[in-house]
Amino acid sequence: MTMIPNRTRSIVYSNRAAAATSHPLATLVAIETLSKGGNAVDAAVAAISVQCVVEPHQTGVGGDCFALYMPRGAAEPIALSGAGRAPEAANPQYYADNNITELALDSPHSVTVPGAVAGWCRLVADHGRLPLGTLLEPAIRMARDGYVIQPVVGFDLATESALLASHPVAAGVFMPDGKPVPEGSLHRQPLLAKTLEAIAEKGHSGFYGGEIADDMVSCLRNHGGLHTMADFAAARADYVPTISSRYKGFDIVELPPSGQGLAALMMLNALDGMELSDPAVSEADRIHILAELAKLAYLHRNELFCDPDFASTPVQELLSGAWAAFARAGIDMKKAAAPTVWPEVTQRDTVYACIVDEEGNAISFINSLFHSFGSCIMAPKSGVLFHNRGAQFSLQAGHPNAIAGGKRPLHTLMPGMVMKDGACVAPFGVMGGPYQAAGHAELLSNILDRGLDVQQALDAPRSFSYRGVLEVEPRADESVLDDLRRRGHDACWAKRPIGGGQIIWKNARTGVLAAASDPRKDGCALGL
Repeated sequence: MTMIPNRTRSIVYSNRAAAATSHPLATLVAIETLSKGGNAVDAAVAAISVQCVVEPHQTGVGGDCFALYMPRGAAEPIALSGAGRAPEAANPQYYADNNITELALDSPHSVTVPGAVAGWCRLVADHGRLPLGTLLEPAIRMARDGYVIQPVVGFDLATESALLASHPVAAGVFMPDGKPVPEGSLHRQPLLAKTLEAIAEKGHSGFYGGEIADDMVSCLRNHGGLHTMADFAAARADYVPTISSRYKGFDIVELPPSGQGLAALMMLNALDGMELSDPAVSEADRIHILAELAKLAYLHRNELFCDPDFASTPVQELLSGAWAAFARAGIDMKKAAAPTVWPEVTQRDTVYACIVDEEGNAISFINSLFHSFGSCIMAPKSGVLFHNRGAQFSLQAGHPNAIAGGKRPLHTLMPGMVMKDGACVAPFGVMGGPYQAAGHAELLSNILDRGLDVQQALDAPRSFSYRGVLEVEPRADESVLDDLRRRGHDACWAKRPIGGGQIIWKNARTGVLAAASDPRKDGCALGL
């Protein structure tokens, strides 16, 4: 048998169109949507809605979404933020007065008004070709008639289902016999099917108004939340300006804060002045460099990133050559260091899909509940499982990311896009909560520094330094871990795979698309 070195699966090549998602059914629906005359936006929304059914612990209509869309011939990508907002009654003083010292992951206070459906509706209305109802048909059918639990989803449900122990409504759906739904079994979500039907028929008002909104608001308020019908009726998705930086001759495009895409660009700017392609740079060296830059970028993220409607993030300063030089100067190759905020600046769990259609339109789309099962709170009549993105807010008065009514929290979701000479080269994304920013930098470095192809770049072992611990995916050479520990890292083998990802790379000369999907998920890439 012939094996491709350092690849877990083949790249999918196509000269027409391609799709890659974290679930095979979603990828298939994306391709089917393109075959029916839909464009990249249509295929992305159809695929993501399917993922909201078949990967229920990762994403859902009760979550948020972000997208980068590059229509063929456009001057720049269109960026959409479907970040949910805190209820108007939320503010740090309320939580202080009620002795609430943290926004617990399974608390109603961690639930912002879900923004995903607002994002779907706006994208399809402005840039889609097929009716929203047509796009949601596959998801409705799977939720109503059933879908088979795939291996990675089954594993996740088995390992994460303990989170549902104190949430009987959600447990009744995902642990119908008191046990997690196992892989290979048929599962249905009839209440969610009816909610999707309402969205298909009425769009925004079908979700953010009427009986479904009443069910969601009643559920959250019964759990102690501050949400109102007015909060849900006001839900919207916004087009936002993109931010970008140049890396190894390519323009890397991200969404601005309140997302964390800026942190990825900060890391790449620092890496751009280094030569990770040098054979003298060892595997331990590379992990050490990425760890040191991640610690620094994430410290700035936590201190400075916020909703631009409420406070400013010093984006240009953090993308400057001066910050990159500061970051590089702080790296001691012999030892790990504690990160510090650059003195020149002042305070001012997830699924993904990427698609390129036959016309050359490209989209990078991400949708999430944040942690597994989100808040674990499920509206009993509509079957909507709420995310817990609001847990990212700070309760510290005066902090840029302090909770406030109508405010969007610091967000980990970040679709990415590689551009060159004004054209889209690759829509890409990496899943994994906080890892996403470091994951973007690591994936692109794998391709542009190490010369790996798109599948090899996704397959390659990952590392992530977060909250004082450097996790490294297991590899044959255990001396790497020993080396990192000698440098002062609290390094350990990761107990579970780090993140996931998809990418479609277009050959500028031939126009051929190379699509790849991460082996850490059930998904796949397909082409027309």
